[in-house]
Amino acid sequence: MSWIILVVSGVLEAVWATALGKSEGFTKPLPTVIFGVALVVSMGGLAVAMRHIETGTAYAVWVGIGASLTVIYSMVTGDSSVSLVKVLLLIGLVGCIVGLKVVSE
Repeated sequence: MSWIILVVSGVLEAVWATALGKSEGFTKPLPTVIFGVALVVSMGGLAVAMRHIETGTAYAVWVGIGASLTVIYSMVTGDSSVSLVKVLLLIGLVGCIVGLKVVSE
């Protein structure tokens, strides 16, 4: 169950990171509220998951999920360019995240 909570928290990290950008310095109310709620729930989930998953592993997986999904969202929406190098680096990042899950106790 801790891994499920960690993955959901990682997804919410991408949500709050994206909402933070969309809030334009907290000047837009809806993205600002989404940022705040997603941030609190994401951090709370990370804290709960860390009860049963090593801190380094949990944090790396959480950040990796959030970062990769944020970049993917940015590329899909056209906010960022798509390139073969970026796609290969994202595949490598996801591979490392999966690897940490496989080797963790």
